[in-house]
Amino acid sequence: MRIAYFINQYPKVSHSFIRREILALERQGIEVQRIALRGWDGELQDNDDIAERSKTRYVLEDGVKGLLKPLLEVLRAQPRRFFSALWLALRMGRRADRSWPYHLIYLAEACRVVQWLQAFGAEHVHAHFGTNSTEVVMLANALGGPPYSFTVHGPEEFDKPQFLHIDEKVRRAAFVAAVSSYGRSQLYRWVAHAHWNKVKVVHCGLEAAFHAGPPVPVPAVPRLVCVGRLCEQKGQLLLLEAAQKLAAQGTAFELVLAGDGEMRAEIETLIARHGLQGQVRITGWISSGQVREELLAARALVLPSFAEGLPVVIMEAMALRRPVLTTYVAGIPELVRPGENGWLFPAGAVQELAAAMADCLGQPDEVLQRMGDAAHQRVLERHDIDTEVAKLASYFTAGA
Repeated sequence: MRIAYFINQYPKVSHSFIRREILALERQGIEVQRIALRGWDGELQDNDDIAERSKTRYVLEDGVKGLLKPLLEVLRAQPRRFFSALWLALRMGRRADRSWPYHLIYLAEACRVVQWLQAFGAEHVHAHFGTNSTEVVMLANALGGPPYSFTVHGPEEFDKPQFLHIDEKVRRAAFVAAVSSYGRSQLYRWVAHAHWNKVKVVHCGLEAAFHAGPPVPVPAVPRLVCVGRLCEQKGQLLLLEAAQKLAAQGTAFELVLAGDGEMRAEIETLIARHGLQGQVRITGWISSGQVREELLAARALVLPSFAEGLPVVIMEAMALRRPVLTTYVAGIPELVRPGENGWLFPAGAVQELAAAMADCLGQPDEVLQRMGDAAHQRVLERHDIDTEVAKLASYFTAGA
């Protein structure tokens, strides 16, 4: 079977879960065409991502002007389909998060994509995220391309489903994958009951190579790590407020912020204001291998997110036998069990976050190791990449 993947930006440091999915499909004998809007010139840390870039075709590599030729070719070859897709694009621009000129660009992108899909012989095309990437494959389908599906992660799709026209995208799709039961429930809110059967739960998965090898014992050093983009939804500012409380109480700790992002300057300012320069370190962008090393060097992962889908880094930490401190948000409680493999606290609650951090740091090594072993067992039961991709492949076959 020949499947195409369409992603807004690929490869990308935060999209390792998409790479894992594609490679797992290929291990099952499925040919996969990679198409992305952009990503041909991004800075990459991971050798696997560098290899993926050489396999990916980029819609916007020639700029917007490069879309004119395929648009005219599709218009000339299939005028009725083109004008039907044009009407759909204009409808998608009404009461949308972006104005209608963007949707005309999506149509032009779809004209190039549908030609590549047809040349490859794609029987199905899958997109990640229910935003513009899904609109492009939907328009490509309207232009005569293969059936499509998409994976919804959240939280963006849940924040503005009406402005993203999620209902229309689901109605036209062969199926939709949600990464958690919570995500499925949010789609049920905005999709007619007649289409509920299209919504499947397919977890993001981890390959065995990520957690292969003998277990690494929990380190004695009182270090916690937070992995994620430095942005408002990940809650790093709240984490620093909690860290300041620990410091004021005389609690010994180290905190690593693994990542980078638009809020780095603000975070660095708060670190200095609280006098935490000796206890808090920011890594900047790091590879998936470096993320693994940071997780293994910490006693636990702390992720005080305000909004999420189901973070892959939680799965990674658990697979490496590290407990998790995180919030009662979205699909997280489906994986993290308080007292068994981690701590859960209310989002936005700095006192509860500080208390969880202090409790974790104060636990004997053998307790954290026992929690880490339980975390490892649970994540492997629910998030094995080959198991989850087998589900996905069966849906591709049924929808093609």
